Amino acid sequence: MSETWIILGATSSMARAFTRAVAARGDGVLLAGRDLDDIAASTADASARGAPLAEAMAFDARDPETFAPIIDRARALDGPVSVAVFVGSMPPQEAIDADPALVDGTITDSYTGPARFLQAIAPLIEERGAGTVVGVGSVAGDRGRIGNYVYGSAKAGFHTYLAGLRNRLGRSGAHVVTVKPGFVDTAMTWGIEGMFLVAHPDKVAADILTAVKRKRNVIYTPFFWLAIMTIIRHIPEPIFKKLSV
Repeated sequence: MSETWIILGATSSMARAFTRAVAARGDGVLLAGRDLDDIAASTADASARGAPLAEAMAFDARDPETFAPIIDRARALDGPVSVAVFVGSMPPQEAIDADPALVDGTITDSYTGPARFLQAIAPLIEERGAGTVVGVGSVAGDRGRIGNYVYGSAKAGFHTYLAGLRNRLGRSGAHVVTVKPGFVDTAMTWGIEGMFLVAHPDKVAADILTAVKRKRNVIYTPFFWLAIMTIIRHIPEPIFKKLSV
């Protein structure tokens, strides 16, 4: 019996790469996001790659009314239901500093919206006694930095939420993987100065699938970000707060 993946934020580069990978191995996909015309092209591609089910559905992290139809559709399907969360927004920190109203949307897109959806679908995953939740966070959530501390704080909250959800769903046979990417070649990072060691979305997707197969709890991708962030986390605060990172 094939697995079905609900992919939130399906138009992101990482989500597209992940969709291609799971479709090629024969999993079904419910691709969810705001741009349904764009997503329709991805559903056609997923079907061509071998997905037994490929449908586009509306999802907006800021609109909880879009959540129930996705969950209802998943409930009507047989077999394990898994969720991959690629949702998030990262306005430049200077834009947020100039307009604090941007805080709400950033946190809703990057944390509270996805968390609310996962809370709603958790009972279904528990009932099936299988499946995986992949939550894409960020290395930015490991420490508050002057360059993106609002986005980082949202991802830090999401990381903690995923840890608790992992504890809950693990008792029913399901699993939760927290993914912490470094710099990835996506629309969110285009034009940002100081980028280095930029990963291709296909590499991130491959790392995620390996983590799912091995039931890893937390991964950094590419792997060298674990060493980088270990160093950054251990810089003493009196020194760290003087750094422009």
